[in-house]
Amino acid sequence: MVVFAGQGDPRRSLSLLWRTDAPPPTRGGPGPKPRLSVDAIVAAAVALADEEGMGALSMRAVGDRLGRTAMALYTYVPGKSELLDLMYDAVHAELPTAYPESDPADWRAALTAWAGEVLEFHVRHPWVLQVSQARPVLGPHEYAGLDTLVTLLRATGLEAGVLRRLVGTLFPFVRGSAQAVADARLAAAATGSSDEEWWAARSAALLELVPDFAERFPAVSGLEAEGPVEPYPGEGAEGAEAVPYPEREARETFRVGLGVLLDGIEAARVGRT
Repeated sequence: MVVFAGQGDPRRSLSLLWRTDAPPPTRGGPGPKPRLSVDAIVAAAVALADEEGMGALSMRAVGDRLGRTAMALYTYVPGKSELLDLMYDAVHAELPTAYPESDPADWRAALTAWAGEVLEFHVRHPWVLQVSQARPVLGPHEYAGLDTLVTLLRATGLEAGVLRRLVGTLFPFVRGSAQAVADARLAAAATGSSDEEWWAARSAALLELVPDFAERFPAVSGLEAEGPVEPYPGEGAEGAEAVPYPEREARETFRVGLGVLLDGIEAARVGRT
């Protein structure tokens, strides 16, 4: 399911994202119910999406979490479209905006740290991956994340035109890697069969039904036979086997792919000197 942000009223959505309007007045009254606020509604919505997925998100479901009716929420947030924008921007506040532990001149280490943080962020909030990048939310935390990446890339010394394209390369790469990890975690629960069961059944059937597989697809078969895959960092350590094989593969693919991308950036730097 792909969701497009920015479908609510532009002015109202942006005023909520940037908190330029005064908050609605708090309604007094009897009873122990906690006071509502935009932040409380957004936090409840994020918790719901984290636990149950984007499909469970509705104004009624969020209201139930807060012990209120859906109608009570509309005083603060006009609708689900605006709420989604607020949720998306709010969780991006988790991302670091600086990497002081890295040498400012060591752009490679900083970008490696950035990519790792962004990967784990999306794994924590897999519903964010369903929000299309075709139309940005245009919120402050989303912009802070973009500004951080641009700052790190400027240390490479490459010209602005190249940096713009690198932003458009790195974000989709990390999101795609996070999607692979998230899907690997979801597959067993969603299908009712473990990865081992799935592969055992289909591998046996494939070999039986397509005995000339290796001859028909020599490049794929040759790649599998050419040697062992580089071990995932930490593989063999205590607890490593608790990570399912597809997730370990996805994380190793991310590590190797990121290294190749950073090698390309280094080659571009060398080529301009």
